[in-house]
Amino acid sequence: MIPKGFFFFVLLLVFVDSRFFFGHVLGVAVKDKDVWSSSLEKNMDSTRSLEVRFNNGPAKHWTDALPIGNGRLGAMVWGGVANETINLNEDTLWTGTPGDYTDPDAPNTLSKVRKLVDDGQYADATTAAVNLSGNPSDVYQLLGDIKIEFSDTHAAYDEETYQRVLDLDTATVQVQYSANEVEYTREYFTSNPDEVVVIKISGNKPSCLNFVVSMDSKLHHHSYVNNKNQIILDGSCPGRRIAPKVYGNGNPKGSSPQKSIKNPNPKGIQYSAVLDLQISDDAGELQVVNGRKLRVEGGNWAVIRLTASSSFDGPFTKPVDSKKDPRSESLSTMDSAKRYSYSDLYARHVDDYQALFHRVSLQLSNSPKSAVGNSINVKEDKDELITTAQRVKSFKTYEDPSTVELLFQYGRYLLIACSRPGSQPSNLQGIWNKDIEPAWDGAPHLNINLQMNYWPSLSCNLKECQEPLFDYISSLSRNGNKTAKVNYGANGWVAHQVSDIWAKTSPDRGQAVWALWQMGGAWLCTHLWEHYTYTMDKEFLRNKAYPLLEGCAAFLLDWLIEGPQGILETNPSTSPEHMFTAHDGKPASVSYSSTMDMQIIHEVFSAIVSAAEELGKSNDDLIVRVLKAQPRLAPTRIARDGSIMEWAQEFEDPEVHHRHLSHLFGLFPGRTINLETTPDLCKAAEITLNKRGEEGPGWSTTWKAALWARLHNSENAYRMVKHLFDLVDPDHESDFEGGLYANLFTAHPPFQIDANFGFSTAVAEMLVQSTVKDLYLLPALPRDKWPNGCAKGLKARGGVTVSVCWREGDLVEVGLWSNDRNTVKRLHYRGTTATTNILSDIVYTFNKELKCIKTDALQ
Repeated sequence: MIPKGFFFFVLLLVFVDSRFFFGHVLGVAVKDKDVWSSSLEKNMDSTRSLEVRFNNGPAKHWTDALPIGNGRLGAMVWGGVANETINLNEDTLWTGTPGDYTDPDAPNTLSKVRKLVDDGQYADATTAAVNLSGNPSDVYQLLGDIKIEFSDTHAAYDEETYQRVLDLDTATVQVQYSANEVEYTREYFTSNPDEVVVIKISGNKPSCLNFVVSMDSKLHHHSYVNNKNQIILDGSCPGRRIAPKVYGNGNPKGSSPQKSIKNPNPKGIQYSAVLDLQISDDAGELQVVNGRKLRVEGGNWAVIRLTASSSFDGPFTKPVDSKKDPRSESLSTMDSAKRYSYSDLYARHVDDYQALFHRVSLQLSNSPKSAVGNSINVKEDKDELITTAQRVKSFKTYEDPSTVELLFQYGRYLLIACSRPGSQPSNLQGIWNKDIEPAWDGAPHLNINLQMNYWPSLSCNLKECQEPLFDYISSLSRNGNKTAKVNYGANGWVAHQVSDIWAKTSPDRGQAVWALWQMGGAWLCTHLWEHYTYTMDKEFLRNKAYPLLEGCAAFLLDWLIEGPQGILETNPSTSPEHMFTAHDGKPASVSYSSTMDMQIIHEVFSAIVSAAEELGKSNDDLIVRVLKAQPRLAPTRIARDGSIMEWAQEFEDPEVHHRHLSHLFGLFPGRTINLETTPDLCKAAEITLNKRGEEGPGWSTTWKAALWARLHNSENAYRMVKHLFDLVDPDHESDFEGGLYANLFTAHPPFQIDANFGFSTAVAEMLVQSTVKDLYLLPALPRDKWPNGCAKGLKARGGVTVSVCWREGDLVEVGLWSNDRNTVKRLHYRGTTATTNILSDIVYTFNKELKCIKTDALQ
């Protein structure tokens, strides 16, 4: 007999399943930014575009070009008229082969260095520690260029008609201009679902297209025409990197001899790119030129598709042993992409991209008495006609908040474009690179830069973009296990300051001040726990995060040494890239228990203890050891001048304005320093930030903005936001520190992408902060700069989505919801606190008194 209620249960299952199918598979799910709306929004300006714009002709510098990407394939669009260049990147093109990241001589050197530190001979310890250095990382490479040569009539184009625009809403670049009474249009995008770069070229008159297309590369390569309408570019990366170069004040000032090389000329990564050219059926002719180029004559339109692949088969497989055939893979991907028309490729690209990008919206106004969105722009609300460079240049005068919106969303755009599930993690330049010797090798740096690249993935609602980082941490743990065992006689795994596609875990080459730092892997592990606190994904915690945290904690337990009064210390220890003056007056960088070391260890131990509680593993031997170690860890100390000490002793700081904020890790991105439980340390952090000053590279500027935001200091957080808006002249970039290029890439200089991501994170922190149980609304809102606004779709810890609107500096309404779990939240706003239950699939609206005024079902 069928039980009562059975049919109702079946209907419920059908409803839930169809809701999932139609809402997610078919892509019609309501975006997070659209789930909740405020009464303020009727006054908002919804016409303001998110564009990076150039009106003054083709790019003159690489930092004038516009970036597109799908996580794996990247391109820079110069927008040339007579000659167009599109720089291409594929994220697995690197020099080198898998390495041996161990040093059997390290234990003897380690003992000597530790003895010198124990004896207070810090300068001598710094000198001796050079022998702990390893080989340099390998180098990120470029793929090549698409070259398009147009007919002579294009050279005499009407300059007033020229525009080149990156539309963040569609992740598409468009170039338009008129020449010889013809209006030409080019559209560029890189599709994630179809793994292809797409370019469409058209004109508004029949048979107007005449051009030649070819491919080139700075790497060893060979190109040829295939099947009369395709160009194939086959090439290879060097199997051994060239000697490192020196870049800027954050890079090694010298280097130690590279350690012995067994095979000086190994086979490197092989790659292949396929360019397919399609022209209008009813007009035009396609010809082969010199066996390497394709010529179009008299076409109405043309569509260029490009696919690329490499022989890289993971960080543990030598290129010579790879079974991957990059040409075959590229041709197969091209065959799949050609099944779709241009319009279908475009629609699939936009749907895929907007499913991520449209989760969050931000609108700000600096007009205290007008409605949200009516901000005063440089040309009276005609910002769509103003170049982005002009907007950046004018910011110090006009402080147009719509430019903040643009840069915030640009950071989210770049993360979507350079880090997708299955891709490599975002490197020092994302995926965009024009050189075979990029600055700092384009390598991921684990003492701030790689981590900063992923700061916005959670708060800015792009959790999927963080998956490549977790895959990378897994690879680091394999190599790092060997490094820990051989170099340090420790269990678990370790990674140092600089890595590469081969998951290098050994120390960098050269001086200890940058090369010797054992906390790179530990810092990365804090991202694993953070991912759980935002998503509450217990399967991820159990299967991915916890095993990596276990290995990290095991190393840290073995790395710690018992010092005086039973305090656990790290020795040797550095504060990344920063020297001190020892008590004997000598410069040094190596001592013991730097503040950053101890803050990271505190953070990792706290994370694994909490993770063990969630997974019912609190009685495991490792957790018992961690719990015993926690109260013995050296605390964060306050110096005589009231600032936070950077080292275990109060050494003289020869560079008080140093770019790194290492000893403030516990404030941000860490959680061990906070206004609720450590107000004395927060006061010391404020003094520390004031000592450091405002100047510094772009990533330092945005880190300071986030730190001030954590202190709920809106004035100083905004000051650092404003400080980034300094238009860098590429011809004289050495005259700048920090700033923005005309295409909104952030500058060290040269270009580093981390500050783009740091900026988005800092703005999010100014508007919403959280713990798993607490939610702080508008904690660092600059009320006089952004008096009116709405931020929708931001994420908070505990699996909660937050949308908040304010007027004249005061909270008006906030919407909260959780998709798949019930939770309890304490809401905080200007001294008012309210506790509320958030049931899954219900949208709650609260007023400025934090009282629930409305509930709705989550669509």
